[in-house]
Amino acid sequence: MSTQYEQATLGGGCFWCLEAVYQMVRGVERVVPGYAGGHVPNPTYEQVCTGTTGHAEVVQITYDPTVITYADLLDIFWHIHDPTTPNRQGNDIGPQYRSIILYHNEEQRRIAEASKAAAEASGLWGNRPFVTEIVPLTAFYEAEPYHHNYYRRNPSQGYCRYVIEPKIAKFMRTYRDRVKED
Repeated sequence: MSTQYEQATLGGGCFWCLEAVYQMVRGVERVVPGYAGGHVPNPTYEQVCTGTTGHAEVVQITYDPTVITYADLLDIFWHIHDPTTPNRQGNDIGPQYRSIILYHNEEQRRIAEASKAAAEASGLWGNRPFVTEIVPLTAFYEAEPYHHNYYRRNPSQGYCRYVIEPKIAKFMRTYRDRVKED
């Protein structure tokens, strides 16, 4: 019996952070950093960093829905980034760091809207309103090779130690039952 994988495309700050966390999730087969949500075809990292392309840094997650659901992926998403800050995650500032869910079909749109409403109502981030965009995915552009597996290749780099590792630690505390067994 072959597995029918599905995809999710999410942006919540620097794609290195989301990539590092989602690579640890049981049921996730592949995580690819890239750009989506903008108007410039085939953007480069340097172009996206200008904040003028409309693109956000995102990850495209390929997952096994018999192991983890889209709703579960979104639950993790709400916990590992701040969905209340427009165009910012920590010291990463600009529209390319905005909180965004790019849905692949109407079912994902419906699940994303319900998940956002439930997470916001839960008080997860206090009483601050969520600013996360929920928009259709029109195109995904894979990031340059040097962005792939960034945390795994550079664990002692400053950004990895001070920004990514706390997100991983939070994931490990909150979702111990979802961690891959390697």
